[in-house]
Amino acid sequence: MLFLATTINYLDRQVLSLTWKDFIAPDFQWSDSDYGIITAVFSLFYAFISLFAGRFIDWMGTRKGYVWAIIVWSLGACMHAACGWAALQLSAPLGLTITTASVWMFLVCRVVLATGEAGNFPAAIKVTAEYFPKKDRALATSIFNAGASVGALAAPVTIPVLAVKMGWEMAFIIIGVAGFVWAGLWLVFYARPRNSKYVNEAELAYIRQDDVAEQVADAADAEQTAQADTAERGVSIDKVLTYRQAWAFIMGKFCTDGVWWFLLFWAPAYFSELGYPSSSTMGQLLIFVLYLIVTSVSILGGYLPKFFVERLGLQNYTGRMRAMLIFAFLPVFAMFAQPLADVSPWWPCVLIGLAGAGHQAWSANLYSTIGDMFPRSAIATITGIGTMAGGLCSFAICQCSGMLFDYAAAQGEAFSFFSVTGKPAAYMMVFCYCAVAYLIAWCVIKALVPKYSPAEI
Repeated sequence: MLFLATTINYLDRQVLSLTWKDFIAPDFQWSDSDYGIITAVFSLFYAFISLFAGRFIDWMGTRKGYVWAIIVWSLGACMHAACGWAALQLSAPLGLTITTASVWMFLVCRVVLATGEAGNFPAAIKVTAEYFPKKDRALATSIFNAGASVGALAAPVTIPVLAVKMGWEMAFIIIGVAGFVWAGLWLVFYARPRNSKYVNEAELAYIRQDDVAEQVADAADAEQTAQADTAERGVSIDKVLTYRQAWAFIMGKFCTDGVWWFLLFWAPAYFSELGYPSSSTMGQLLIFVLYLIVTSVSILGGYLPKFFVERLGLQNYTGRMRAMLIFAFLPVFAMFAQPLADVSPWWPCVLIGLAGAGHQAWSANLYSTIGDMFPRSAIATITGIGTMAGGLCSFAICQCSGMLFDYAAAQGEAFSFFSVTGKPAAYMMVFCYCAVAYLIAWCVIKALVPKYSPAEI
C-alpha cells in the first residue's frame, strides 16, 4: 500500500513535467522561466506544508492522516484539467494575457497538490516504523520509496499517450482518480500492528524486538494503549530542533532533495531539447529506461546496510552511513551526462539514471536514520521538517534552473561552462551541482553525528 501510494504520488507530480513542453506550452506560450516558477512555487509550498504535515500525521494517526493527504492531493491533481478553461474565462476580465492567467491557474492547482503530497512521506515513514524493526526499515523504505521511481517509470509510457489520445486535461483526471481508489482500500485494510487482524503474536514480537517496553505496552488493555497514543502526540517541533540528530537529517534533505526534483521535473524537457520530445516514441523510451535504471539499482539502498549489519556485524547506524557514502558517489556520473550527449542520447539517459538511483538509495537510508535515533513519537514530525528543508532546496533549484536556461538560450555562444556553450552549458552547471551534493551532505551528517547516538526525548 505504501508503494502504491508513493507511485500515485509521483505519477500525479509527473503529469505536468511530461505535458508542459509539448502539449501545454504551445497553448499558452510558456517559457522555461514560466515553468520554472510553477515548479518552484510547488516546491516552496510543499516545503512550508511539510513543516506541519508530519505534526498532523503524528496527531491524526497514520490511518486517518494518510487518507486525508491522498484525497487532498488527488483533488489537486484533477483540478489541473480545468486550468485551460479557467484561464480563458479570467484572462480578459482581469486584463491578463493568456500566458499569465494560465500560469496563475496552474499555481493554484500545484498548491493544492503540494498540500496533500507533503503528507505522503511523513505518513509512510511512520507506518514503516510501526511495522518493522530497525534492521529492516531501510529495506522496507527502499521498497516503498521505489514507488517514486516506478511512478516516474510508468509516467512516460502512459501520460503522453493519454495526452495524445484524449488531451492533456484527461491525463490529469485519469491519474488523479487513482488516489481516491487507494484511499478506499487503505481504510478497508490498514490498522496499526497491535490492532490488525493480519498480524499474529509472533509477528508482533518481531516488529517490537527493538523495544521490550513497547511489547509490554502492546499487550496492555485499550485504555493504556490510548494513553500511550496521547503521549506520542506530545513532541513539539521546537523540541526536536534542539537535537543535532534531527539537524543531521534536515541538512541531508536540504542538500540533496533538490537534485531528485530537478531530475524529475526537467528530465523530459532536457531530452526534448536534445530532439526527443515526450510525444515521440524515442523520448518516451529514454525516460522509461532512465527510471528503469533508477528503480532496479535503488533497491540496493535497502539491501546494502542490511548486509553490513547482518553479515559484517556493524551497528545499524554505522552500516547505514557506510552504505550512504557508497551511494553518494553514484550522482557523480551526472557530471558527464552533458559532454556525452553529443555522442548519443543514451549516455545521459544511463548516467542520469545512475544519479537518480543514487538519490533513491541514499534517501531510503537517510529516512531510516530517524528511526535509528528517535522514538516513534517523533518520527513523522522530524520527517516533515526534513521534507520542508528538501523542498526549500528544490524551490531554489527549480526557480534558478528555469531562469538560467532562458538566460543561457538568449546569450547563445557567449554563455559557456566547461567548454560547453549556450543552453547545454546551463544544464552542465546544474548537473555539476547534482554530482557533488551527496558527498557534501554525507560530510555534514557525519560531522553532526559521528557515531550512533540516540536522542533522549
